[in-house]
Amino acid sequence: MNEKDFGDWLPMARAPRDGTRILVAIRPTEQGPAEVDVVRWAKPQAAAEPCWIAIDSDPAALVTYAEVELTWWMPMPNPLPRATGTGRPIAPTPPPEPEEIGGSGI
Repeated sequence: MNEKDFGDWLPMARAPRDGTRILVAIRPTEQGPAEVDVVRWAKPQAAAEPCWIAIDSDPAALVTYAEVELTWWMPMPNPLPRATGTGRPIAPTPPPEPEEIGGSGI
C-alpha cells in the first residue's frame, strides 16, 4: 500500500462513534513515542462511559484511550482494489493448490 491508498488524517471531533473500526494517531508520552492503533468507540461492561478501545485488546484486559490521548483519525484503508465502474472489490486470485507428493500420508 502507498500513501494514496489511505485517506487524510481528520480531527478526533469528527471520528465516528458507532463502533466502526478506525486508525488513530496516539500522542507521544513518557512511556513511548507517537503510535498508530486501530480502535472503535464502545462502552466496556465494567465502565460507566463509552471510550476508544483498541481492537486487539483482550476482553479481560482492555486497552482503552482517553480522548486527549488521541490526536487524529482516518478510516481504515480498503484492502482490495475496486473494479472500475462497479464499486465492488476485486478479490485476489488464490494461489494454486500444492501438488500432492508421495501420497496423502494416511
